[in-house]
Formats: sequence, structure tokens, C-alpha cells
Amino acid sequence: MKLYDAIGKIEIFIAKSSLALLTALVFFSAVARTLHYPVAWAVDAATFLFAWCVFLSADIAMRNDKLMSINLVVERLPVKVQFYLKLVNQIIILLFLAALVGFGFWLSYTTRLRTFQGIPGFSYTWVTLSVPVGCALMMVTTILKLKDQIQRGYQHFQQTAGNQEFL
Repeated sequence: MKLYDAIGKIEIFIAKSSLALLTALVFFSAVARTLHYPVAWAVDAATFLFAWCVFLSADIAMRNDKLMSINLVVERLPVKVQFYLKLVNQIIILLFLAALVGFGFWLSYTTRLRTFQGIPGFSYTWVTLSVPVGCALMMVTTILKLKDQIQRGYQHFQQTAGNQEFL
């Protein structure tokens, strides 16, 4: 868990820094364009930072249970049904993220020779890697949340049902 927490802190630092830098680049580009000295590379760099910021921030939100959810119907269901629905939902999320990791690495491989926005020596792979890397981080988060949910559910049902079978 120490490694997971350290990675989380690094993610937060990179996401915050990327957001601040891409905001500054877009502002700088707008001011330069207003002064009739457009800086085309600033928007391209901001696009690169945005791609990484999105996926790292998604994992940060997932780690902190800050993703949007609508529980209007689910919260009225019995606790056991809520438990299994959440379990199924987490498994679907895990499968979707696994597909994104697989296809994301394939996309990164196929774009290795393409330059990003025509910038010499800067491969488009660095942008496309944000998808599989970010989704792999979210997979780890989902697995840990799934494990925690199963443990808490097992304990809860053991306490409420006495020695009855959990499943």
C-alpha cells in the first residue's frame, strides 16, 4: 500500500502541474495571438498535457470516490442487492479498463512512427500512452476497491446474519 500511496501522490503532482502548465500555455498562446505573434506549439503542448491530465485525474477521482454516480434507485434496494450490483458494476468497469489498456498499448505501438502535430522527434506514442497507463492505474484502483468491498461485505453479512452463509 505504501507504493500505491506514493504513486497516488505522484499522480496528483503530475495532474496539478499539467493542469497549471496547460492553462498557462493556452493563456500565453492567446495573448501572443492577440499581439500578432502566434505560438502554434503552445496549443499542441497543452493538448499533450491535457491527455495525461484527464486520465491521471480520472484515477485520482476514482481513488477518492469522487466520480459522479446516480444512486436514486439503488439506494432504495436492500443492502445485499446493492452489494451485488456494486460488485457487478466494478467487474464491468474492470473489463472495460482492461480493454482500454490492451487497445491503448496497441494504438501506442502503431503510432510510434507518427510525429505529434508535426513536431520532429516527438512521437504521437507519448500522447496515446496516456490511455493505457491511466487505465492501468484505474484498474489497480478498481481491484483494490473491489477487494475492499468484498471484505467489508463479507464482514457486514457475517455480523448481520450470524453464522449464515454469505453467498
